[in-house]
Amino acid sequence: MRVIGAAALVTGLVFALGACADEKQDKEKEKELEKVLSEIEAANKGRKFDDVLTLAARGAKLDPKNPAFPFAAGTAHDKLRQNAEAVKAFSEVLKLEPKAIVALDRRGDAQLKLGNFKEAIADFDAFLKERPKFAPDHWRRGIALYYAGRFKDGTAQFDLHRKVNPEDVENSAWHYLCNARANTPKKAREDLIPVTKDTRVPMKEVMELFAGKLKPADVLEAAEKAKLGEEDRKEARFYANLYVALFYESEGDAKKCLEHMTAAVEKYQIGHYMWDVAAVHLKLLKKK
Repeated sequence: MRVIGAAALVTGLVFALGACADEKQDKEKEKELEKVLSEIEAANKGRKFDDVLTLAARGAKLDPKNPAFPFAAGTAHDKLRQNAEAVKAFSEVLKLEPKAIVALDRRGDAQLKLGNFKEAIADFDAFLKERPKFAPDHWRRGIALYYAGRFKDGTAQFDLHRKVNPEDVENSAWHYLCNARANTPKKAREDLIPVTKDTRVPMKEVMELFAGKLKPADVLEAAEKAKLGEEDRKEARFYANLYVALFYESEGDAKKCLEHMTAAVEKYQIGHYMWDVAAVHLKLLKKK
């Protein structure tokens, strides 16, 4: 599933330079700030997120009222999976610049990954109130709704996402998961969003699992037998175990759900947002 707003850091840098001009800082300080911002951008592109944090702290000392620096820090904390720190950084952005609504969306992500689902939904909704055109894209809100127990609303969100991403098995699966809890697995299967062009391994088999045409073992086998490189196979195994776990949850099999969610999180860690979703799900399972 794709994540919107990939250029968020750039957005932060844009309003940062405006702040420098508005405050009419002296030339030397302005040059230093521009240098720090340039280095932050380069470090971010090079995925040197610890360096971004160091640079953001330096920039914040030069210009404590500049929201670009906590924004850069929040983005780096997010990439480093330091979610509590990301929440603090994005909250600081909003304190300094309430109109920096991208920070609301990013804070919502961090809240979701921390398991603070109501707070995540509140941030996502506040963001979408200002940017309603992004509502169809916001599958992350749908996931937060699922974990908050708002299954009817989650079903509606994934149905909306279909308009902009019609060939995504994951969207169909989450629609099923919400619908099964809002109604019944039988109803969810009847309403299953059809997808035929998602070529990722093992999404074809995941689709057929939720359609009632395959068994969980078939999904796991598809990930094992596909001709993939090491990293792609790891990713396939992660998704196979994640969606098998979620399927078992929809069927009321808590033991099997825990088994496969544990495998997804602990054996097949990947860099995608969905791993963070699986990790918070596993924490919830272990609390039960």
